[in-house]
Order: sequence, then C-alpha cells, then structure tokens
Amino acid sequence: MKIMYKALVLLLLAVQFSVFANDKAQEQLEVEAVVQQYIDGTSKGNPSLIEDAFHSEASLMLSHPKKPFWQVSVNEFARWFKSPKTTRSGYILSVTLDGDIATARALITVAKPVKKYVDQFLLKRFAKGWLIISKSATQIDTQQEQAQLESAMNKRVLFIASSADQHGKSTLPTGTSFSELVEAYEVFIDSGYQVDIVSTQGGKLPLAYINTSDSKHKQYLYNQDFMYLLANTLSPEQVNASQYLAVHYVGGGNAMYQVAENKTLQAITMQVYEKNHGIVSSVCHGTAGIVNLKLSNGKYLVAGRKISGYPTEFEKTDANYYQQFPFDIEDTIKQRGGKFYYGARNQPYVQIDGRVITGTNYQSSKGVALAMVAEMNKM
Repeated sequence: MKIMYKALVLLLLAVQFSVFANDKAQEQLEVEAVVQQYIDGTSKGNPSLIEDAFHSEASLMLSHPKKPFWQVSVNEFARWFKSPKTTRSGYILSVTLDGDIATARALITVAKPVKKYVDQFLLKRFAKGWLIISKSATQIDTQQEQAQLESAMNKRVLFIASSADQHGKSTLPTGTSFSELVEAYEVFIDSGYQVDIVSTQGGKLPLAYINTSDSKHKQYLYNQDFMYLLANTLSPEQVNASQYLAVHYVGGGNAMYQVAENKTLQAITMQVYEKNHGIVSSVCHGTAGIVNLKLSNGKYLVAGRKISGYPTEFEKTDANYYQQFPFDIEDTIKQRGGKFYYGARNQPYVQIDGRVITGTNYQSSKGVALAMVAEMNKM
C-alpha cells in the first residue's frame, strides 16, 4: 500500500510539474508577444501598437543627455512614432518570469548614425493579459565602424540545429557542438548581425562538448542573452524565412538526426537561398543537414559544388555512435554530385563555392562565419 501511495504521489507531482512547465512556457510566449508588439510599433511607426502594449498608467524612464531623470507618459512616447521608422529595429534578448510579474530585455538599433540601446521592461499580468508597466533604456557604446553597422542593419542569420539528445535509437547521449555555436555567434554579433536559432523541435537545445576550462566557453555559459537563445530556440513553424540573409547549419553529433529530412527546414533554407539570394552554410556534422536540399529545378544544391564537412576518414567507423548514423556525410555528398574536400585533422578548413560556404570541423566555425560576413556585407 505504501509503495502504491508513493507511486501515486510521484505521478501527481509529475503531472503538476508538466502542467506548470506548459503554463510557464505559454506565459513566456505571451510576454514575448507583448514586448515584440512594442518593438513592431516603434519600428513600423504605429502608435496604437505601442499604447496597447503598455498599461495606461505605465511610466517610461528614458535616456537624455541633459536630463538625468527623464520620465514620459505612454501617450507622449507613442506620439513620437506617428510615421514608419525604417531605420529602427530590435529584438528580444531575454525574458524572466516570476509569478504574475516578468522582466524583459531588448536590443534596439537606430540609424543614421547607428545608435544602440538596451531597453528593460517590467511587465505584470492583469485580467486582460500581460502589459508593460515600466520601461527604461540606456544607450550602449558602438565600437564598430558606422559603415559596418549600417551595412548590417536589419540583417539576420538563422542557425539551424537538431533537438536530438541521443544517437539514433540508442541511449548514447549527443548534442549540438557548443564550440561551433559560440565561435560563429561571436563573429556575427561583433559584425552587427542578429542571430536567431531554430531547432527541429524548438525549445531547449541539447548541448555537447562544453569545456568549462575554456575561457570562451566560460564567457558564453554566463552570457544570459546567448543562453536565453539556446533555451528558447524557434520551432521550424515559427520561422519567417523572408527575414534572413543566411542559414548556418551547426554541427555536433546530433546534427545527423532530424535535420536533413525536415521538409520545413528545407523550405526555409531554399527560400533564403533562391528568393532572398542568401547564403547556405554548414560546419562539421552540420553538413549532414544540407545533403537533401534541392533547387527549384529539382537538382541537389550540392551537385557540382565544392563542399566540406566532417569526412569519413575522421570518423570512428567501428564505434557505436557511428553505427547509429542514418548516412555517411562524405559518401552522400558525392552521391548527390558534390565534390567533397576537407583539411587536416584539427585544423580549420573553409570551402567557398558561391553562396554555399562550408567547413570541415569545429575549428572552421570562425572562418566560415567570417567568410559569410564578407559576402553578406556586399548584399
């Protein structure tokens, strides 16, 4: 009887936790929607969108060179955006929930000249839903050249990753390469680009190869904006492909699963490549994600192209993890008509073939990202 009672209690707790987790995820989406409404209202010049995102008695504390304490009303603030602000953009950095209150942060960029601000919001849940009750902003230094910042204005890169946390049908753990994430992310952010991440199932991204003794890994493990991205990846259905100039397939052992066969991700990538005239890129096992991509004429994207990725020579082909792989990257690229190239083990190697940019291993992540930035800056 005691065992049955304990099992029942554990089951009830599990159900309650599941409901709580789902409720919290929904609450977070609702908070993000309100903050995004504010961002859209200010960038599109729509005062009503701005006003509807705030409580009528909300206070805004803004930055002013001559006013250390500058408070304005919602109505006054909204009136500043009566016409479209095409030189203004923004995106959410993080959201934190605490019961019926929440805090959020957003990075806002305006031009010309380029200026960047961090907006911080305090929100509260009312009977009609979440509303912003307070907002403050501070300007941050922009150390990059103005021309570079203006070139990157409103330009976004989409990282594509897998949600798989096990190799195939085994219990062998796997995840997305942390090194490949941070190396590429740093290049894009430092160059003024926005980075979004989509995974095959959305939500928390499984991670692998984290080295807490590595200074860069440690830096990004404690970077709340970066870790928020990894904990709240987009699902494929949430992606608006028209917003991106490039897609970047990130590696790690889990890149072998769920990605290559995902039709929605394929459609997103090919819209970026063919309609947006953007870049398709991959690194290491991330190249597995591009093997099934087809152009509108029915031909494989990789056919006739120079492609790099993690080669068969570097794999432990007798290991349990490799036995779970649904295909071999090098062999499949060749079967699709591609020309497969790679560099020395543990050395960076980048292959550029028009708007298809690929790399051999995680050491190539930075080089691939730099090559992408150089190409995107021409667009």
